[in-house]
Amino acid sequence: MIRALGSRMAVLSLLLLGGLWSAVGASNMAVVTCGSVVKLLNTRHNVRLHSHDVRYGSDSPAGGVSASKYPVSLAFSYILSHDFAELTATEDQTHMLVQGLKGAMKIHRWPSHRTYLIPYGQQSVTGVTSVDDSNSYWRIRGKTATVCERGTPIKCGQPIRLTHINTGRNLHSHHFTSPLSGNQEVSAFGEEGEGDYLDDWTVLCNGPYWVRDGEVRFKHSSTDVLLSVTGEQYGRPISGQKEVHGMAQPSQNNYWKAMEGIFMKPSELLRAEAHHAEL
Repeated sequence: MIRALGSRMAVLSLLLLGGLWSAVGASNMAVVTCGSVVKLLNTRHNVRLHSHDVRYGSDSPAGGVSASKYPVSLAFSYILSHDFAELTATEDQTHMLVQGLKGAMKIHRWPSHRTYLIPYGQQSVTGVTSVDDSNSYWRIRGKTATVCERGTPIKCGQPIRLTHINTGRNLHSHHFTSPLSGNQEVSAFGEEGEGDYLDDWTVLCNGPYWVRDGEVRFKHSSTDVLLSVTGEQYGRPISGQKEVHGMAQPSQNNYWKAMEGIFMKPSELLRAEAHHAEL
């Protein structure tokens, strides 16, 4: 309760600051910049990118969203890529627990006698129609292990991170199947803004910079899927919210647009480039 209240106050403060700044210089905000806090609209399905402290997996503390089952080869590939600690049991046993993961992962043996992995604990990412939900705010940051100075214009082709304001987790994807559509799962991962290299997304757009009125695509830097919505809806506990996932092929389902939020004033670098272009 305290954390949620603090998050709402932080968003409110940002909105107030943005309102004061907008009154002074909104007409100059043509580009999207690092440090901006925005809502992102999927233009095909008219839903905003959203997250909340509801986890994938029915054993999660928040009740969870049902997850899919995965071949063991993918399970161990994922474990190795994330530097997890050693397994407490062998592959031949019927139940293994992976230690060292933030939010437990369990490997089970199913009746088919193949071993599968179910991911537990990663925060779900969805699309919502609501315009005024504070859980749809994302901060634009530099890619993993880098700093993008506030006000730096985002270039087309630049990798970035999107950090969820209310929970501090990053937009994330990995080689797992999404629960509803069978595409690649998209989740929110990490703590206090720090996750791993699977949090990086490349901004695809026309021209030199991501502009506020333009549509963009987000390509996962490690797996090359595009952030997408195709209309599948969840049941309880997030009834009516649409699945967000990664798709291999470009389509109208991949387009996003910056909507409400706080847009940091562009840096002097952009003004200098514009000045030189006019000469």
